Amino acid sequence: MAAKKKNLSFYEGTSLPDAGTMRIGIVVSEWNREVTGALLEGAVKILEEQGIKPENLHIHHVPGSFELPTGAAFLAESGKVDAVICLGCVIQGETRHFEFIAQAVANGCTNLSLKTNIPVIFGVLTTDTFEQAKERSGGKHGNKGDEAAITAIKMVELKNKIKQ
Repeated sequence: MAAKKKNLSFYEGTSLPDAGTMRIGIVVSEWNREVTGALLEGAVKILEEQGIKPENLHIHHVPGSFELPTGAAFLAESGKVDAVICLGCVIQGETRHFEFIAQAVANGCTNLSLKTNIPVIFGVLTTDTFEQAKERSGGKHGNKGDEAAITAIKMVELKNKIKQ
């Protein structure tokens, strides 16, 4: 399949809004650190390219992906951020644990975003293998961290436009 070789994270940097006045929080899982570290690098790179000020970037780590919504809630409720990016990686194992964690994190991020009216971005890889996770965290399929940062910037811009 041709789609398997596609970089899913490609974007035109000039088409993104300036992030100079945006305040972005990132909550990143320590579990699968090789992957989540690469996701974090991608997200920070995009935010820096779009002009975010260092003092407006709030990065915090949580033990695992299950804790991402709680960490995001702490940030969202702090009043210090316009959006929160959740970065994690859940890899399918031999049990149903994968399903419970992935569903809980997705629901938690969605519910928090709706409750707080702050964009909570789901930058969590849910893959069958570690290799697939690496391919989506800076490998041949791009970097989901890049995509999460792009989404955060666009959602903050949308919210700001609507408020005007």
